[in-house]
Amino acid sequence: MSKIVVIGSGFGGLGAAIRLAARGHDVEILEKRDKLGGRAYVYEMNGFKFDGGPTVITAPFMFDDLWKAAGKRREDYFQMVPCDPYYRIFDAEGRSFNYNGDEAFILDQIDKFNPADREGYQSFMKTTKRIFEKGFVELADKPFLKFTDMLRVAPDLIKMQSYLSVYRYVSQYVKDDFLRRVFSFHPLLIGGNPFDSPSIYAMIHYLEREWGIHYALGGTGSIVKAMGKLFTDIGGRYRLNTEVQEILVNGRKTTGVRLNSGEVIQADAVVSNADVAFTYKHMIPEQHRRKYSNRKIDSMKYSMSLFVIYFGTKRQYRDVGLAHHNIILGERYKGLLNDIFNKQQLAEDFSLYLHMPSLTDPSIAPEGCENFYVLSPVPHLGSGVDWTKAAKPYRDTIMQFLEDNYLPDLQANIVAEHMIDPLHFQNVLNSHMGSAFSVQPLLTQSAWFRPHNRSEDFDNLYFVGAGTHPGAGLPGVLSSSIIVENLIGDAVTERRAQAIMQGAY
Repeated sequence: MSKIVVIGSGFGGLGAAIRLAARGHDVEILEKRDKLGGRAYVYEMNGFKFDGGPTVITAPFMFDDLWKAAGKRREDYFQMVPCDPYYRIFDAEGRSFNYNGDEAFILDQIDKFNPADREGYQSFMKTTKRIFEKGFVELADKPFLKFTDMLRVAPDLIKMQSYLSVYRYVSQYVKDDFLRRVFSFHPLLIGGNPFDSPSIYAMIHYLEREWGIHYALGGTGSIVKAMGKLFTDIGGRYRLNTEVQEILVNGRKTTGVRLNSGEVIQADAVVSNADVAFTYKHMIPEQHRRKYSNRKIDSMKYSMSLFVIYFGTKRQYRDVGLAHHNIILGERYKGLLNDIFNKQQLAEDFSLYLHMPSLTDPSIAPEGCENFYVLSPVPHLGSGVDWTKAAKPYRDTIMQFLEDNYLPDLQANIVAEHMIDPLHFQNVLNSHMGSAFSVQPLLTQSAWFRPHNRSEDFDNLYFVGAGTHPGAGLPGVLSSSIIVENLIGDAVTERRAQAIMQGAY
């Protein structure tokens, strides 16, 4: 039986650990924090449960498949319910656009802004179906380990106009400025700029239409808890408050890990769900790395960071026109994104994602209360912003905006609050540059150009999570766990191969 160590317990790490344990390996997860979940950490205060990270669940069948791989039923561990609408998107004047999986409903919404875009939207959806079938169904769970893997799909990528940005791709079909924003914002969900993320990411809208957006009762943390239980139910083990100091290497092989405590854990393979850049730069001395030198790591482009305020109120806001998932777009779009991604400066204005899960699930807030979080994309730490000074005034500006426009008397009603900024992503989550989604999804940083699922420097070091192929978002990180499962394979197959090498057969 092979001993496999998994560093980190985000969705990618948990998914890989479960799949490998189900294949007969001896798997142990090492998590530096006091709970499982990585970015999906749960903050609990004053009777509120705040999901720290991902809240938009797409492709829910991937969880069913994971449980099936372990010989269990997902329904026995946690429940999901569909969201309708998927999002409520507000323009700068407060007008809203709702969408769900019903095309007739979406066309009626389009009519409110520009009826002439109905036909263009339908054409857009036909093309994104082809992109979805190639980019997600066919390629998302396939490794790109050799350049020939990239050459093989290059003609299809060219045919799908992957050289266009998502915004330019959408703009071919949709002419109204606000509707262009509505159908192009999706790369922001995975750390990308709609103005330079390749058009293959336009498939996210189709993916949502195909399988819907769901919510896990009890919050996203209930999925983490369920995955932890599933893992231990099939024989896996995990340690909390256990930080890895170094991945031990000998030539092109890893031999295990050394913990901050000094303890050494031997392993036949190491799977890192930690940030790829952090793993290479801080866990493996540079003299052992050829491909991923510090210079190479620093030369890559990283996603924006996030400023997030989690807050609970002693009153409910059921009559103010909000949905479960709300996107509040400011007056500027391209200019704001240029400030965040390219100029690396903290703008005075913002666009926000406002999450209101207690509208769907009252159990995550005390009776009569409301549970929120509001998220603002901000530059990563390469901007030089001093968040020890900038955080409080930025928080105050956002909360005053929400009070003035969406949540009357908000600040007088707050009874629980927690806040994170780019320093949290760097210092707590070990994200290089404090980026929230690791390597930015650009054409030159996708597929083969992205850090590989099996290290180019070490034969038995594997990566799952946002920084490797296929990228961020729940479908992406869960797909990365499938890739690593298939690369490592069965424990039985491995033992047989070793026996053959030793002449036993």
